Amino acid sequence: MAVRHVLLGLLVALVWGVNFVAIDFGLTDTPPLVLVALRFIFVAVPLVFFVPRPELPWRTIVGIGLFMSAGQFGLLFTAMQLGLPAGLAAVVLQCQMVFTLIIGAVVLRERPTRMQSIGGGLAVVGLAIVALGRVDGGGGSVAIVPMLICVAAGLSWGVGNVISRSAAGANGLSIVVWSALVVPLPMLGLSMLLDGPAVVGDAIATIGWPTIASVAYTAGLASLVGYTIWTTLLGRYPASVVAPFALLVPPVGLGAGWLLLGEVPNEFELAGSAVLVVGVAIGQLRRRRGTRPDATSPPSAEVHQDRNRGIARRRG
Repeated sequence: MAVRHVLLGLLVALVWGVNFVAIDFGLTDTPPLVLVALRFIFVAVPLVFFVPRPELPWRTIVGIGLFMSAGQFGLLFTAMQLGLPAGLAAVVLQCQMVFTLIIGAVVLRERPTRMQSIGGGLAVVGLAIVALGRVDGGGGSVAIVPMLICVAAGLSWGVGNVISRSAAGANGLSIVVWSALVVPLPMLGLSMLLDGPAVVGDAIATIGWPTIASVAYTAGLASLVGYTIWTTLLGRYPASVVAPFALLVPPVGLGAGWLLLGEVPNEFELAGSAVLVVGVAIGQLRRRRGTRPDATSPPSAEVHQDRNRGIARRRG
């Protein structure tokens, strides 16, 4: 792998890891579902007027948008707004690998390999240790609620991964842009229902610079720039060479939360995070041996890397 491409892979891991801090920043003055809607408005517009619609059935585009974007990020942003630290969110979201394995086995009859099963089991153990750390951290059982919501975000991502299998061969950027159209209206509608029209209207009318900076980063850098670099690398090298860079996202997310937000994980949270990441890494060993890549372990916690799974069969 050329040095410049190694550096680009590291850059993507950095951008996607810091993305969780950017999300946290935007949540300081904007309700979570409104922030999701704003993010995907700017992912879709104005590119939707210039990027052709992918040659896929509308049900596939809508399914990817609802589960991989709206469901995943609506739940993720809500979990963080309720108190899940940004760094820990970057790790917990990787539970999508377990859900993708299970859903793929049930729906697509894809039998997990031995290493994938071991990796999935370790990831579950890691989640349990993190949950213990959340309770031990002083918040009691209530502290687990945001984590469970983030786990639900991983479930939504997993469903999206399986749906994306039918998108193999389609243009990646077009899927990103057109599926983003599905997100804003449902998110705004849910926010009006849960937060109230007055709160939503006030949030939109008084958008501050934290929200602007957050949307610019998450939509511009994390989604469009990061995704473009990622798909470029996948076009030049095997998925088994590129995917390991995404394993750096959770550690970068933890480090960014620690350095930029002062989030200091306790011993259980750190140990559980390490076990979970190791589990995800083990789940990818099959591809490192050169067998056909699959959608069971998207390499990252960011929105569009998981779609590369459905496109280039390499999170997200």
